[in-house]
Amino acid sequence: MKVLLSIKPEFAEKIFSGEKRFEYRRSLFRRVGVTTVVVYATQPTGMIVGEFDISAVLEGDPAGIWEKTKQYSGISSDFFFQYFSGKRHGYAIKIGKVRKYHESIDPYTTDKSFVAPQSFKYLDETSKTKGPSCNHWLALA
Repeated sequence: MKVLLSIKPEFAEKIFSGEKRFEYRRSLFRRVGVTTVVVYATQPTGMIVGEFDISAVLEGDPAGIWEKTKQYSGISSDFFFQYFSGKRHGYAIKIGKVRKYHESIDPYTTDKSFVAPQSFKYLDETSKTKGPSCNHWLALA
């Protein structure tokens, strides 16, 4: 199963260059069997640019997560701790194999009702909330 994550363009670039090997989240998807993240690079890019396999998910207190992942975080410690400010628990998605699409997908032209997810959106063949673009994105991978 795949999920669509909204990721800032500068972090998406670091993921596909290999500089950023962990994607941090304050909350995480709960469905079992999520193996792939489809990357929506937020504005000003506003495109689906590729995907990556989930190698592992670390969870725990932010300070512990930072100690385990800081070498390949792709972000500063200030940014990390500001992001997790006030949170006692967090997640680090370990990025496995990455696949940058040869051509980015403009979701706004493939699905007129597309709204970028605040956190994530499930993309699976049984989802009742999928739009026509979800099938399109799944077919591309």
